Amino acid sequence: MIGVDIVKNERIKDALERFGDKFLDRIYTKRELEYCYAHCDFLPCLAARWAGKEAVLKAFYTEFKIFLRFKEIEILGNRGRPPTVVINREGVEEILKNYEVIVSLSHERDYSVAVAYIKKKS
Repeated sequence: MIGVDIVKNERIKDALERFGDKFLDRIYTKRELEYCYAHCDFLPCLAARWAGKEAVLKAFYTEFKIFLRFKEIEILGNRGRPPTVVINREGVEEILKNYEVIVSLSHERDYSVAVAYIKKKS
């Protein structure tokens, strides 16, 4: 199953300016924030993870009929390698034994985009 999302980076900037740390704490995990602060241009990094979480959420719901919250989806950076997706939700461990969640993130000046793919492990 595939999920796709695109977000205007300005939208994330506006949410951050309006809600501050409350927005960050509601959407992103500590490890995601640490990565974006340390390794990337902060706002596009956040926006790409927002798009990634949306893409994973869409693919996961379509495949399994399980609605995930943003903070239950963790997208961890791996410099030079694809990001790792971690689902932090009780009860999905059995499902994830048989499936792999893959995400690709990209961003440029105005937009960030993500594609998520859920595939059965071979």
